[in-house]
Amino acid sequence: MEEQLPPLNALRAFESVARLTSIKEAAEELHVTPAAVSQQIKSLESYLDVQLFERKVRSLALTEAGEQLYPFMEEGFSKLEEGIRQLRRRQQSNELVVSASPTFAAKWLLPRLGSFYQAYPQYRLRVDACESLVNFRTDGVDVALRYGAGNYTGLYSQEMIPEEVIPVCSPSLLEGGKPLQTADDLRHHMLLRSVWQTGHASAPCWGMWLRAAGITDVDPDAGYQFSTEFLAIQAAIEGQGIALTIKAMVNKDIEAGRLVCPFGESASQRAAFSYYLVCPESHLRLKKVQAFKRWIECELKE
Repeated sequence: MEEQLPPLNALRAFESVARLTSIKEAAEELHVTPAAVSQQIKSLESYLDVQLFERKVRSLALTEAGEQLYPFMEEGFSKLEEGIRQLRRRQQSNELVVSASPTFAAKWLLPRLGSFYQAYPQYRLRVDACESLVNFRTDGVDVALRYGAGNYTGLYSQEMIPEEVIPVCSPSLLEGGKPLQTADDLRHHMLLRSVWQTGHASAPCWGMWLRAAGITDVDPDAGYQFSTEFLAIQAAIEGQGIALTIKAMVNKDIEAGRLVCPFGESASQRAAFSYYLVCPESHLRLKKVQAFKRWIECELKE
């Protein structure tokens, strides 16, 4: 059976008296009467069935049991106070900290930052680009954008970009001695691969795409491999080969003519994962997180 904690007021009174070694000073700190503090201490001793203080004529001293309990109470209330301070700083701060993968940050978020500042000039956006999951309690992150299945235990998640994977390359590969015209032409060109951040067997890869396209004589593990999708995309822009990527990550490059879909839009395949907005439920009450969520939703509608 789970142990029930004593009343919080009694614990707070004990911590204050033990730290100040005075019922009167503890009463002033807690804004109650000395009699109320004494009653809380007696209540706690009765609850725990142990004496916590040795009561002398002009002073108090902790008993052995009190000495054992006090460090835990001191640390616990110190952490509570620090948690409240951090929460208030976060609520009052106009800095919005967004965690995103390097690829999402570079290829989707950065090209659109001007729109965010135009809509919400009161917020200072700080982008933390990393592949690993963040600890919202310790890393100071307000909201994260992650590629996955959306099952983030204990956190709110909302699908933002349900996307498709598609091969892309430089327009220069459509010309030359062995131009890319059909999927069969892939055997003459370099495949650009990246290590997908999910690490899941269903994550997009050339083997998956080639099987769906009915191509059996192209080695899906051949070519260059990069640690991030961003590097594979950049190599494709430089004409080094064909990258397989989430379409939303390269829309701007396609519009600018830096990349093309060599086999047309019909060559895209629905990805098993999506990009999700992720944060603790409590962060949804922050106005800056609400603003960022609304902004992304508007960008996707446009």
